[in-house]
Amino acid sequence: MPFIKRLRWPDYVIAAVLAAFFGTIIFTIEGKLNYDWRWHLVPDYILRYREDRQEWFANLLLQGLIATVRISLYASVLALILGTILGIARTAENLTVRMLARTYLELLRNIPPVVIVFIFFFFLSQQLIDALNLNRWSRDIARSENAAVWEFFFGDMRRFPSLVSGVIVLALFESAFVGEIVRAGIQSIPKGQREAARSIGMGRFQEMRYIVLPQAMKKVVPPMANQFITLIKDSSIISLISVQELTYKTVELVASTRLIFEAWITTAAFYFVICFSLSMLFRRFEAPR
Repeated sequence: MPFIKRLRWPDYVIAAVLAAFFGTIIFTIEGKLNYDWRWHLVPDYILRYREDRQEWFANLLLQGLIATVRISLYASVLALILGTILGIARTAENLTVRMLARTYLELLRNIPPVVIVFIFFFFLSQQLIDALNLNRWSRDIARSENAAVWEFFFGDMRRFPSLVSGVIVLALFESAFVGEIVRAGIQSIPKGQREAARSIGMGRFQEMRYIVLPQAMKKVVPPMANQFITLIKDSSIISLISVQELTYKTVELVASTRLIFEAWITTAAFYFVICFSLSMLFRRFEAPR
């Protein structure tokens, strides 16, 4: 195989060290902790067959995985929009606008994410949900005839407010990092191009739309892709505010079955598959054509 032929002796050494490391962990768990592995139970908590309805249904881990994908997708779109606005504001000519954007970015980038999650949940997202009366609205949708369409996009509509909270909190936190990426991309464009745009009569908006942003966005694709992958991993934090994504469902599974290592290893594998697949996909997009 071509891959095997490219390997050198340092690669084999690293592989041996990793094998010894994981072997030591397994030996410790089985020998010292006397842990009873029950891997045969894990598939039922991913996908299970109901005899009474004669159908397959998503169990705890798969439910959490689907919720994580939904939250990550919606939060990444919102974070991209907010981050682009913040990045443009960071390069604005108006000093007040620049300082306000910088204050927001610096606060969120230098405070632990757990603290930010709780602050935004209790002081912003929860207030927004109450103001819009989303709890009542989502319950009415859940009882309606077209609930299946809503559930396809948002899951169980009875938990819709929880989904909104998670998306808002995660997007606001990640938008600070996206904003800095966009700001760096904008400032990487030579000033000569901006001056040329002004010399032919373009305003600030036209300059950004037609000259600066198209070039800046191409340059920020690699760090933006990395930030999107980071967002997926950071989504586990919102389990602290009872958003029922993958980590939250894993905690439920461990508490009810005591499948401690099996559940968490499976969850880690899910996160790895998603993030690694996206990494390979983005690498293909970044490759020169």
